[in-house]
Amino acid sequence: MKTKSLVASFCLFLNSLVPAYAASMGTDARQWHGFVDSYVTDLERQLKQKRVPGAALSIVHPDYPSIALGFGKTKVRRGRRVDVNTRFRLASVSKTFAGSLAAKLAEQGVIKLDAPVYQYIPELRSTDYKNTLKVSHLLSHSSGLVPNAYDNLVESRMSYADIVEKLLKVEPVCEPGECYGYQNVMFSLVGDVIERASGKDYETWMREDIFQPLRMRHASLGYEGMIADENYAYPHIRGSKRWRTARLKKNYYKVLPAAGVNASAADMVQWLKAQLGMYPSVLPPAALQTQVQPYTLTSKERRRRIWGEHVNEAHYGLGWRIYQYDHETIYYHSGWVQGYRTDIVVIPRLNVGFSLLLNAETGLINELTTQFIDQLLALPRTA
Repeated sequence: MKTKSLVASFCLFLNSLVPAYAASMGTDARQWHGFVDSYVTDLERQLKQKRVPGAALSIVHPDYPSIALGFGKTKVRRGRRVDVNTRFRLASVSKTFAGSLAAKLAEQGVIKLDAPVYQYIPELRSTDYKNTLKVSHLLSHSSGLVPNAYDNLVESRMSYADIVEKLLKVEPVCEPGECYGYQNVMFSLVGDVIERASGKDYETWMREDIFQPLRMRHASLGYEGMIADENYAYPHIRGSKRWRTARLKKNYYKVLPAAGVNASAADMVQWLKAQLGMYPSVLPPAALQTQVQPYTLTSKERRRRIWGEHVNEAHYGLGWRIYQYDHETIYYHSGWVQGYRTDIVVIPRLNVGFSLLLNAETGLINELTTQFIDQLLALPRTA
């Protein structure tokens, strides 16, 4: 299978949307296309072998046509074929969007990352966080709370406002900035910060300053955006012998900055290009640098399954994980919500971006992402 013939009908139109962008280190065209062909073929084989219902793949390298591919079906029975415009839930990959938007607004002076959160949300004045909790702590999971505080309430019928009210009464286990504790509710307070600072809500900012200028035509926030038409991937959970289509739940859409984005393979191509600096009018270089500053040490990530032997250092920036992976810097995030698994990888030195979206809760995604990184890093380079 030849890469050009495989992807031409899907993604040549995407390549025409942006100017050529010089790579820091070149990759021979024959080797690049051979690598992509081989990876796509093996990916499709493994998806079929595990009977994964559907998937969306995006690969970006500025020197070559971008890859946007759909595999399988939107649901196991009577589903439509997944195409490049089929929407998937991004789950926690949504945090990369929040981090980028916050970094951009900080560069514009709309918010200050080192400002106490109470300056934007006065209700915090009467809590333990009144002077020490900064905006950057929200985005870097260093608020001082125990990990995943009140995620159980996100999965209940309780409203976001009521969850936040309870959350702010929880005593921190450390001072903000001193320890890592992954969050969804506390992270999503950045949406409140942005709205209080600007008078414009988070969803409007995301639509007008990210989705529209990047021509992410099928990207959206929230449940209603996901089901806007029939071209969306249904969630699947593993039954005793096969994948079972589950009900699309609204619960984690309560926390839009943490888990609220929906996007397709074509959309993710545009997002990856923006992360590689190809849309400086949307995400300026200074914002891209700000979002990947290593705010919080995340030592446990060095012991994660499959990746543990590769990760030498691990930090969290603003909505992005920052790894030294076999001594190569990569920016990464994963997502997992009922019925979906997602990954995004940016390798800045090689100017390569990758995302994989699955409408099934399967650990296969860890292997598929690792295979992509390992095979890419093994390619010969031209200086």
